[in-house]
Amino acid sequence: MTWEDAAEKILVTMLGHLGFEVGVKREQGDDGLCLQVVYEDSKLIIGRNGDRLEDLQYLLNRTLNKHYPDAPRVKVDCDNYRSEQEAKLIEKARELAVRVASTGKSARTRPLNAYYRRVVHNALTDIEGVATQSPKSDARYKRIEITPQS
Repeated sequence: MTWEDAAEKILVTMLGHLGFEVGVKREQGDDGLCLQVVYEDSKLIIGRNGDRLEDLQYLLNRTLNKHYPDAPRVKVDCDNYRSEQEAKLIEKARELAVRVASTGKSARTRPLNAYYRRVVHNALTDIEGVATQSPKSDARYKRIEITPQS
């Protein structure tokens, strides 16, 4: 069994144990494999502010890496919720970065989990005149500091 097949099976099994009979579509994106959950009432899978999707993704990747240590991270989405959230987050982060570059004053994002912090750091690498950093702490949600680069 390939790691892609295993990832899909793990996700369907987890959701099945929770009482959901779902379909899963595989999508290959720039950032790797995305498993798109297909379910009638998507808000039950998504949760409040995508928290259930985050939890499912975390558990899926932990389980997958236990059996396939070389497998890359797999993204879990439902009804394109995460994709839309990422696009909005990147747009806001770029607006902040442009403002920091023009004013010379630092700015901070809202508190983000590790996945979304990675998305923001990667999105801002190509913007001239700004640097990003996350504080060193054990907190699950942290703000990213966007500073002018000298």
